Amino acid sequence: MGCKAVYQLVLSFGLLSFYFDEVYSAFGYRRAKLPSKVHKAVVIPKQSAAQQRAGSPETVSAQCTEWNVIVTINPDLLGIQHLVQASDLSVGGCGVTSQTPTAFVIEAPLQGCGSTVTMTANEMVYTFTLDYNPSPLPGIPIIRTNPAVVQIECHYPRLHNVSSNALNPTWVPYTSTISSQDVLGFSLVIMNSDWSGPSSSKIFYLGDLINLQASVDSTNHVPLQLFVDNCVASSASDGSAPTYTFIGNNGCFMDSKVTGSNSQFLAPRVAPSTLQFVLDAFRFYGVATSSIFITCRLKVTLASQGIDSLNKACTYIPGLSQWTSVDGSNQVCGCCDDSCAAGLRRRPWNIARSRQRRDAQTMPAEWEKTLIVGPVFLEEKPEPVVSEYLAATEKPAGSFVLVLGSMLVVLALACSAFLIFLLYRKPQISN
Repeated sequence: MGCKAVYQLVLSFGLLSFYFDEVYSAFGYRRAKLPSKVHKAVVIPKQSAAQQRAGSPETVSAQCTEWNVIVTINPDLLGIQHLVQASDLSVGGCGVTSQTPTAFVIEAPLQGCGSTVTMTANEMVYTFTLDYNPSPLPGIPIIRTNPAVVQIECHYPRLHNVSSNALNPTWVPYTSTISSQDVLGFSLVIMNSDWSGPSSSKIFYLGDLINLQASVDSTNHVPLQLFVDNCVASSASDGSAPTYTFIGNNGCFMDSKVTGSNSQFLAPRVAPSTLQFVLDAFRFYGVATSSIFITCRLKVTLASQGIDSLNKACTYIPGLSQWTSVDGSNQVCGCCDDSCAAGLRRRPWNIARSRQRRDAQTMPAEWEKTLIVGPVFLEEKPEPVVSEYLAATEKPAGSFVLVLGSMLVVLALACSAFLIFLLYRKPQISN
């Protein structure tokens, strides 16, 4: 009996060991198909004009583990200062699992929440879709954001064991980090003398300062900084000759350097998205018409980007014989006497400057605009009317005094002769 019990026990143990061995083998085989090390987590924004910022590293991040993907979403998903609601976010139908005042978190299993799996020669890729579908607030029948879709990928190498170490995500390069909820609204306006509003008159006199204000409406966008890249004055609206470039070389106010005028950018700025400047009035020599059209190219950068030699506002101060920057970094104006773009080409080894040049070359077309104001009519100041009146009235007054003086002299001489005559006749009468 005892031997039989021992035999059954050994047989059971063997069967159990065989079972676990098969289970382990099956599990191990499956694990071999999954990645052992998570190489990268990729966040890819779907490129629609309404949600270009959604999916940038500042708004969505992902962490791929051996079991799941952890998606962290910034409440300002679109970067337009309008916070999204947790109930409007989902990954394949799986909602927010936790949240803090600064982030929403969705944890989705690799084989759930609508994920799809694709294989390449070296990788297994789990793909998820983060959906944002805005809903109106209760009782308020409006929304201020558009839907957004962000694709998230977890990449695993094939035929290796999965590591428990988390991934450091890498990002797909994306040129535009500004929200395109609305088209940028550039403006160039001739302002009145106290800058309180547009000028009601387009007539100026030589010696006047023409107040110009360039601005961009950055409502519903990340903070922007505006620059006036170039300004050309012409006698015709089509820019035909003669022309005069008074701002050039990527934001250098050349007029004050060339002519010693009072033209300048005004500092400090009233806002990063606004730039005010004054132009010393002038006329084109030898041109019969007194009208002038002003054409300026405006552009914006992210306010967080700062200024550089391609994005600046510099004025030459004749009294100091130096260039100064509206934004305080005078060193960016050092190229104004040369060529600022050429300066970057001469120093390809400078990584920071070469990155600035690439950024300028890849600037979206929506970030710059060429605008025309005019015509502005320039006239010579007339002589004061009061002076002409006085000059006209002085002549009659002077003639009257001269005549009156002459008459008094004649009368005095006549009186003197009469007195002498009387004194001469008196002795003769006595005799």
